[in-house]
Amino acid sequence: MTSSTELDQLKEQLFDLQTQMAFQEDTLQALNDIVTRQQQQIENLHELSNSQKSQLELMTETVAGAQVDEKPPHY
Repeated sequence: MTSSTELDQLKEQLFDLQTQMAFQEDTLQALNDIVTRQQQQIENLHELSNSQKSQLELMTETVAGAQVDEKPPHY
């Protein structure tokens, strides 16, 4: 049979393991929250990049069209 001291040691080890597991679960949840937030930021930046690309293409087309129609200033 196990002695009272061994049983107390096992209980303490079990408590320590449970504490470590709870800490790891908290850490994992915090990291998951960070990754989720970063993914949302990446998606927002991707949308912004696409929007700016579209605006730049439109501006480029507008400027190129205006330059073709204009006469040089010395005429």
